[in-house]
Amino acid sequence: MGGAAYRSFAHRIDVAAPVQRVWRAFTDSRVLERWTARGATVTPREMGRMHVMFGACEHDASIDVMAVPQRLRLILMPTRDMPAGEAAIVEDFLFEKTSPTSSVIRLLSSGVPSAPSWVTYYLQKRRHWELALTRLKVFLEKGLDEQSPEPRY
Repeated sequence: MGGAAYRSFAHRIDVAAPVQRVWRAFTDSRVLERWTARGATVTPREMGRMHVMFGACEHDASIDVMAVPQRLRLILMPTRDMPAGEAAIVEDFLFEKTSPTSSVIRLLSSGVPSAPSWVTYYLQKRRHWELALTRLKVFLEKGLDEQSPEPRY
């Protein structure tokens, strides 16, 4: 019985910040934009949307599940940097409080076809999230989410 094969990956990062601040970094457009990229937006509700550009890599997703402040599951929408073809790519973020001042973020990403045309996309997406979550860790641990953003002129 033949079927399409898919790639997935899991990534975990420990953050010395309360889970409420981690959650806000994903669900408040003003904070999301500060650790990701200018113009990032999120409509934080089930059937809402998250949109982020990381250089030429576009991340456009529908929010499928939102359990405050524990889980945010995204279903990626087709973008111009995705290879042609059908794919139901899921990015499931799990947020866990490990103490009053620390948390864990787990990302479970699945559904990228294993076809050769998708390899570069998969590798770029995986690397993008590793770098982005490391950037988020530094952003939160330095308390940059609690400072006023610099004005834009």
